[in-house]
Amino acid sequence: MIEYKLFVFPFFSRVSLRLESILDCHFLPLLNIFCLKESGDGRISPTDHMWLEIWPKIISMMRSCRSMNGVPPSGVYAKSGLDLRSIFSAVLDAVADGTCGAVAFFVGVVKSVGVGEKDVNSLVMESYPEHADKALRKICDEVAAEYRLRLVGVWHLIGEFEVGEAVVLVAVAGLRRKDVLAALQTTVERYKREPALFKKEVYVDGSHSWIEGA
Repeated sequence: MIEYKLFVFPFFSRVSLRLESILDCHFLPLLNIFCLKESGDGRISPTDHMWLEIWPKIISMMRSCRSMNGVPPSGVYAKSGLDLRSIFSAVLDAVADGTCGAVAFFVGVVKSVGVGEKDVNSLVMESYPEHADKALRKICDEVAAEYRLRLVGVWHLIGEFEVGEAVVLVAVAGLRRKDVLAALQTTVERYKREPALFKKEVYVDGSHSWIEGA
């Protein structure tokens, strides 16, 4: 087993966003080719394994530094603790340097008809925040790496919501429209399955149901 350490210097917080885009879009494919090539005996070398593991961490650190510039980290938030509308402008500001050709958003809202076509009165969202935060950030990092995107974020509110209220916002930004739209679909499907999020529909007749797949 190879052990390695990543030293984070202050300059990472000031790394050019355009530099990250160049690295992510041009160097990463070359790195993948280098890391995935087989050695003479049919195995990937330990050094190649190390680089394949380190590179996503470097990109993740760069994205984490940028999240302090107006875009909050992905995760679960109390309904009263985060204004989803403010994230729209924050995301657009974060990609205003011209390195992205497309930005896509998904907003999940409380619908009026629930399980069994019953009329919904309200929706209650609960979570295990520690697990949910970790899972959501893992999803964002993995989707960003898979599609070579500039930004992937998921912000999920917790609490009680009326019909028509927004509960979750997903944002994806990248160089090409095709990748951005595919990544948005992937992110939405994954956030509904993987984090510890629990949804309860409360119906007009007073009954309720816990729903799988928040």
